[in-house]
Amino acid sequence: MQYRRLGASGLQLSALSFGAWLTFGRQIDRDRARELIAVAWDHGINFFDNAEAYANGQAEQVMGDVIADLRLPRDGFCVSSKVMFGSAENPCPTQRGLSRKHVIEACNAALKRLRVDHLDLYFCHRPDPDTPVAETVAAMDTLVRQGKVLYWGTSEWPAQMIQKAVRIAHERYFQPPSMEQPQYNLLCRERVEIEYEPLYAGLGLGTTIWSPLASGVLTGKYGKGFPEDTRLGRSPSEVVKRQALGRPDERRLERVGHFVSIAVELGEKPAALAIAWCLRNPNVSSVILGASKTEQLLENLQALDLAKRYDDSVWQRVEAAFK
Repeated sequence: MQYRRLGASGLQLSALSFGAWLTFGRQIDRDRARELIAVAWDHGINFFDNAEAYANGQAEQVMGDVIADLRLPRDGFCVSSKVMFGSAENPCPTQRGLSRKHVIEACNAALKRLRVDHLDLYFCHRPDPDTPVAETVAAMDTLVRQGKVLYWGTSEWPAQMIQKAVRIAHERYFQPPSMEQPQYNLLCRERVEIEYEPLYAGLGLGTTIWSPLASGVLTGKYGKGFPEDTRLGRSPSEVVKRQALGRPDERRLERVGHFVSIAVELGEKPAALAIAWCLRNPNVSSVILGASKTEQLLENLQALDLAKRYDDSVWQRVEAAFK
């Protein structure tokens, strides 16, 4: 495993991490979850990502139980949660958002579900138009001072809003955000590569990117629909499926077909190749993997070697497939 600093912080995260979105608490049982976390840990993964909204809190409950069962040393791993959407099935106004009330209460609930006394990383899952940014920054600072959160950050926030949060934090001597969790893959590049570019050196921002396979689209397995044994095939959310496939004018499946042909020519698995491409970005602190089977996870871990195997000419061909 390789380890990278979380932006300008001193926290060392595994370059590949493991997340619970769409799997824990929904698609896989506790035994499978235990097996996946054990394999991830045995291969050097030290960061496990979660959120209050994943399976309405059940994903955190399962992850917490599994980590406790495996007796992983608390000082050897990092665990995250995210706050915004709430964990209730139909949350009332005070059960969601980024108000001081919900941020603090959601953190306390996540600590109980994950069975830890602090969150290593805590993300604002999306912007909240109904809460002043200053209120959210102050709430996060409170949690940091209480020792319940070590690093806090954002997920899919506009760069301008992140800069505002940092400015408020500096003005009031609060803890500023350290990281952002954006989607990043061969089909989704603009925010990470262009919008956030000034923030890496300017603010020391780190990134823990999600969906490196575009919900599995970059594996090439959705060319003829959604097989029942795949992530999108099991997902009840039509919104997730539409987002994964994109608009017709984006020609995502056609472009993915070109990419898969390159992977086959190289003798590589498309999934590992796509993840390796993400790893080559120096502003990516950690790539969050999502797997429902051990063989998938092991295959994706091969990306570490692939990222170093080929020269720039090969990666230029890979990128050209998506133009």
